[in-house]
Amino acid sequence: MTDDLSTENRLRERTGVNKYLFWVLLGVNRRVIIGALALVVFLTFVGAGVLKPVSLRATMETSDMVETLFSGLVGAIITSTTLVVSINQLVLSQEIGSLGTQRNRMDVTMDFYQNTDELLGKTTPSDPAVLLAEVIEVCVQRARALRDAVEGNDSEEFRDRIGEYVADLEDNADTAMSELEDSDFGTFNVVSPALDFNYARKMYDARRLGEQYEPEMSEDERGALRNVLEGVTMYGPLREYVKVLYLQWALVKLSRAILYASVPALVIAGAVVIFVDPNTFTGTILGLETILWVVSAAFTVSVLPFLVFIAYVLRLATLAKQTLTVGSLILS
Repeated sequence: MTDDLSTENRLRERTGVNKYLFWVLLGVNRRVIIGALALVVFLTFVGAGVLKPVSLRATMETSDMVETLFSGLVGAIITSTTLVVSINQLVLSQEIGSLGTQRNRMDVTMDFYQNTDELLGKTTPSDPAVLLAEVIEVCVQRARALRDAVEGNDSEEFRDRIGEYVADLEDNADTAMSELEDSDFGTFNVVSPALDFNYARKMYDARRLGEQYEPEMSEDERGALRNVLEGVTMYGPLREYVKVLYLQWALVKLSRAILYASVPALVIAGAVVIFVDPNTFTGTILGLETILWVVSAAFTVSVLPFLVFIAYVLRLATLAKQTLTVGSLILS
């Protein structure tokens, strides 16, 4: 770990992932990703049909390749709906429990809210984005109080190090809070800025400064540093709780999206198997066989549930990877 107290303000800048790839994995609307994947599948299928030396119509006249392909897709689509049921069971299993289990959950939640009430000096906001922003603001206020507390310290090096720590925390907090404004839960717009506030590094740096300059610090300065550490430490479980709620929310949205996509996919795949033969669609469109356009479009619609799954899992897997730990252990 470097001795430098300054860090990048955004999670994307703190990872070794290409910024454009990171934006695609986390930032882009999932519908855009699904549409882009569908377009790639469609164009690839059409391109393969164009490059194939034998026309698709001729191939269909001599073999049942298309029928076999879509028959397999019918079975795969039905299997994917079973997967959806499994995902829903995974989410719902965490909500189903005895009265005692629900009471314990409530007790733990209210204990945490009492802690945040004390931290904020008022009733904890019910909106996740507002709560995250206010906890970050408390961290900023306590950091500034720490900077004021050490102004009279005899060690110039200590004052400079605290000033560097506070300035970096302020910059990081400003970035996160500006992104949290007008964010609604259920979208990634709440989770993304929550990840940007680098509380783990702030915890580590505060503890490191307290250890390095213990002899130079007065009791008031130690208390001010403990207050900062308390604020950033409180942010950790709060961020993880919001992240877990988002993951559950996203899994429910994924399940519904797959179910919605499975119905037209199943109908189209079944229709191709039963009704489409080499003579169903004749002629050409834009110089290509109409049957090629139809089969390519049908294939794209039939694999849509899998594209939905890919688009959502890319974000959820990346999010899980970047938030594997709670505390000052830094993985990226």
